[in-house]
Amino acid sequence: MADVKEVAKWFLAAVDRQSGEAITHLKLQKLIYYAQAWYLALENKALFPDKLEAWAHGPVCRSVYDTYRDYGWDALPAPDDDIDLLQCEIDHLEMIMDAYGDMSAKKLEHLTHGEEPWIEARGDLPAEARCNTKISQDTMTRFYQKVYQAAQADG
Repeated sequence: MADVKEVAKWFLAAVDRQSGEAITHLKLQKLIYYAQAWYLALENKALFPDKLEAWAHGPVCRSVYDTYRDYGWDALPAPDDDIDLLQCEIDHLEMIMDAYGDMSAKKLEHLTHGEEPWIEARGDLPAEARCNTKISQDTMTRFYQKVYQAAQADG
């Protein structure tokens, strides 16, 4: 099982900085969420053990938040050490980056806000209310398996 901080470092290293791309904490959190969600759906197991919380701006992994919190809304730096992931995990992260990497942080936030796992965890809280409720991995698995099956049916 991967370490979520290694997953975060992989996404930070995958950004094409020479072409001017950057990645903020907000975007990193959403990519981590989708990496976990799709791993649950496709592999029927978690990519990493950390739970995700339903914060106001979308899903958040608290340990990754704590690591990068001082950057605020600024772009995050590239990692300066090796990344320890299995090739099958890297292959999965490449798929996530291909599917979601070109989307802005706000677009990714908007997507998560319209999907059942985040909505269920937030309940009837106002949009900007603080919340640290864990997002159900069972709900993530079911929801993204349904999305996958619908996409397969559409060809």
